[in-house]
Amino acid sequence: MPFRPTVLLTGASGVLGSALLPHLSDCHVIALIHRTPAPGADEQLVGDLTAPRLGLDQAAYQRLASRIDAVVHCAAITGFSSGPEATHALNAAGTRQMVQLAADADAVMYHVSTAFVDRTDLTRAQMGQDHGDATARPEDYLDSKRAGEEVVRSADIPAVIVRPSVVIGDAATGAISAFQGMHGIIHGLLRGLLPLVPIPADSPVDFVPQDVVAATIAGLIRQGRREGEVWVTAGANALTTDRALDVIQETADELGLDAPRPRMVGPEMVDRLIRPVFIANLHPRARRRFDDMLAMTALFAHGHVFPNSLGQTGLPAALSSSDLESALRASVTYMARAKGMVRPAPTPALETAQVVA
Repeated sequence: MPFRPTVLLTGASGVLGSALLPHLSDCHVIALIHRTPAPGADEQLVGDLTAPRLGLDQAAYQRLASRIDAVVHCAAITGFSSGPEATHALNAAGTRQMVQLAADADAVMYHVSTAFVDRTDLTRAQMGQDHGDATARPEDYLDSKRAGEEVVRSADIPAVIVRPSVVIGDAATGAISAFQGMHGIIHGLLRGLLPLVPIPADSPVDFVPQDVVAATIAGLIRQGRREGEVWVTAGANALTTDRALDVIQETADELGLDAPRPRMVGPEMVDRLIRPVFIANLHPRARRRFDDMLAMTALFAHGHVFPNSLGQTGLPAALSSSDLESALRASVTYMARAKGMVRPAPTPALETAQVVA
């Protein structure tokens, strides 16, 4: 990789893209944007990930391809409620356009997927369970990410597939540009909207802070890594469901929130007993919200330990259980304050003024 390589970054305004930009200060970053600007990029280029030549005319496309040393493809629909057509259009068809650009540019591609493609048993539908009124469909997202990976693998280009697990906020501050699925579960727990968690107590809850994923991608670029699969996960140190609930409740107590600890039940209990007896009579909106949260918890039910590449040469250190607990506390605190559930933290200037007074 040449000195100060030129990197085309998709999803630069999203969770991982915005976290990655500060880590690429030694690169010249061209952010491919659709509508939302990407502060921090050296250049911004308006384009369409799903269109041939990214929606550019032939001359503009060729000029772009002639400049690029690496493509970092972070853009994706990560929500579970967009439907299969929209999800596949960006996550699979959009990946095909980026693969073509990498081939035309003779550039390395760093494709961000998800560790959960490893769980073919994941979704409630595949486990023979009902989604109820849920609009969240994890299988649409996972199918699209598997299809995107296949597009990358079948292309004749140098490429690295990066597989993070569930992404939470910054390890130190909890800050994140947009709340993700796990934040929805946390929010439900803090508000007492999820009295039951259909996950075994010892199932691993694998999540990683956004800054760790960003540092990993930046490290791969600096190394000039050109192939392979890189897992950015908690691995064997992932918190159990039981411990993750402890941390969330402990943090809620510290924040002065009354967040009753949910009861853990087997996933089969929801459809056989809980939904027909307790959930069926709820208002449709409340029922849909409950079912959406249940669909999200399917990510962790009966999970297994993911592979983990952290700690390899040039990559961030593996996360300890203590690191993960601290990061989870930071994300819970940030979200609670951002949602107005507790008072914002006082600014340093205000603290100083109060001390002087």
